[in-house]
Amino acid sequence: MFSCVMKILTPKALRKGETIGLISPSSHCAYPDKINQAIGYLENNGYRVKPSRHLNCIDTNPAIADQQKLRDLHEMFLDPEIKAIICLRGGAGASRLLKKINYDLIAANPKIVVGYSDITALSLAIFAKTGLITFSGPMLATELYRPTAYTEEHFWGMLTSPAYALSLQNHPDHPITCIKPGSTEGILLGGNLSVLSSMIGTPYLPSLNDSLLFLEDINEPAYRIDRMLSHLSNAGLLAQSKGVLFGQFGNEAENTAAENLRQQNIFNYYSEELHLDVPVMRGLSYGHIKNLMTIPIGARVKMELSKAGNFSLGALNPVIET
Repeated sequence: MFSCVMKILTPKALRKGETIGLISPSSHCAYPDKINQAIGYLENNGYRVKPSRHLNCIDTNPAIADQQKLRDLHEMFLDPEIKAIICLRGGAGASRLLKKINYDLIAANPKIVVGYSDITALSLAIFAKTGLITFSGPMLATELYRPTAYTEEHFWGMLTSPAYALSLQNHPDHPITCIKPGSTEGILLGGNLSVLSSMIGTPYLPSLNDSLLFLEDINEPAYRIDRMLSHLSNAGLLAQSKGVLFGQFGNEAENTAAENLRQQNIFNYYSEELHLDVPVMRGLSYGHIKNLMTIPIGARVKMELSKAGNFSLGALNPVIET
């Protein structure tokens, strides 16, 4: 478990001309053209790109697949040319790697790591075991082959500018709902709710004490969201957090009014068990959406939320080094 006395590791900022490594710790992509488009996008922005040896390989034997994924992950951290590592996509499979990863190798070679969804397992485990800040953000086959302006701004801003994380702006199309107002500070931890809840009881989930918990999910009906939040609650973890930021749950454009109401009632319900001064909001620009915020996992941030939904979020220290 993460301890507050662990040293926080911040990776170096990405500079033009440096090399970005590509890995696929989770599922493969059925559309290789998206990978090629994303590589072209990164190169057009002034970076060299190095795919891992087994990028997008398909092996139905999980033992073989895990060996390939681990080899690629370790080789990227060992390679001195690689300055940032971007994941292909989410899906499934990253959790199988956690007990086999060489965390000492990662701690000795801290680098930018980007990915969300199933990559939540990898990001949280790396932070729990090394203290390295990683980035929950866009991936090759899901956003970077054709990123929106908002996604693009947050992605490059977060990875290249030490000052960018000091003020994170929500997308205007994602209205903030204030569930509980307040002002707080804490360590940003979270990601995909399904993946995070499956990590409870393992040594790869950081302590949620002193955390600002951010959560999202997709294709999960309200009753399953309820079940996962109850798991966090019954384990005594939800009450440890200093604030909760609910992102986008499912495709908001397709959710029915009744389903949205069920979700909101669930979020309200679990917010009641938190301390009176703990802020809780819904509507963060984070999830399986086009306009995606890049979030630094492990950064200490300040959150302010008013009853009217006025919201600010910013890191108290740079999350990357110059």
